[in-house]
Amino acid sequence: MFSTLCSEIFEASTVKYHETNDVDAPMPLIYPDQTIEYFLFKKNWIDAVQWHLEDIIRNPKIDPVEALTIKRRIDHSNQERTDLVELIDSYFWTKYQNILRLPEATINTESPAWAIDRLSILILKIYHMKQETERQEATSDHRLSCEKKLHILLKQKQDLSIAIDQLLDDIEHGKKWMKVYKQMKMYNDPTLNPVLYQKK
Repeated sequence: MFSTLCSEIFEASTVKYHETNDVDAPMPLIYPDQTIEYFLFKKNWIDAVQWHLEDIIRNPKIDPVEALTIKRRIDHSNQERTDLVELIDSYFWTKYQNILRLPEATINTESPAWAIDRLSILILKIYHMKQETERQEATSDHRLSCEKKLHILLKQKQDLSIAIDQLLDDIEHGKKWMKVYKQMKMYNDPTLNPVLYQKK
């Protein structure tokens, strides 16, 4: 099942990131470049770095200049994340482009890669929620509350994994078909964001 491959790679990436827990650490080259495994690992690595940038920027005592620098970095990361999701969708598009569609085939509300994107974030949530259940300096009520949340997240991971595999199976058998739209984010584009193009 493809979701199993995703989970294994996302979990490995999450653990690998936390070996240094450094937003500036270079991503290790675990898989051959330009393979789907490489793209999945990179996807979660980007998510892990951004997760911690989001933590850092919420420090109420952060220097405003540093906060702006991090905000710009998060913006860049979001664009990189979107580009990578679209690249992963291109992998599926190429794989299934010659599948004969059934007459009753329907379009899904999201593409496979955007569902996989949610799985990557979910695995990061599970990792960090598990940490909270083990944090000894926290209260027992806090740990218990996080334990309950962890059970929900694990169930959500199970459901999402099933849904991803069902979607891919439906596409492979012509029951659903892919129609990928680019995100076309406007605020990062200097030709589409009026604040940027009016500065020229």
